[in-house]
Amino acid sequence: MKVTFLPLTVDAARQLGARPLLDQAVRTDRAAAECWTALLAGCGTAARRDLGPQLRRLSEATSMQVGSRWWFADGAGHRKRVAGAQENLEEAIADGDGQEFALAFVGYDHAMASAVVCANSVPARKVGEHRA
Repeated sequence: MKVTFLPLTVDAARQLGARPLLDQAVRTDRAAAECWTALLAGCGTAARRDLGPQLRRLSEATSMQVGSRWWFADGAGHRKRVAGAQENLEEAIADGDGQEFALAFVGYDHAMASAVVCANSVPARKVGEHRA
């Protein structure tokens, strides 16, 4: 499976054996490729509208993987970074700017993968806290 837009996130999910996160990352990567094609062609297709919801589903899958407690407490900085990167992506899509889109996706992938890796490098979780 070749991924183009989320190689870091897909690799992090694969290495953790986080199947739900991996599956959503692959779906989001496909949606990004379709959106990229639409941007390059100058089309206002459904592919451009469908990526935003996919990004939100990936953030949700990430939250489930890292645990809500971490995502909203110790991981709040990562969560905000992911949200900012997602906002940049959505702006690029709205602007129809392929170069901005590509650069924003690099930042988004890095932010998302960093969150996943950092959450899973926490030495000891509190009693009762589980990742999905």
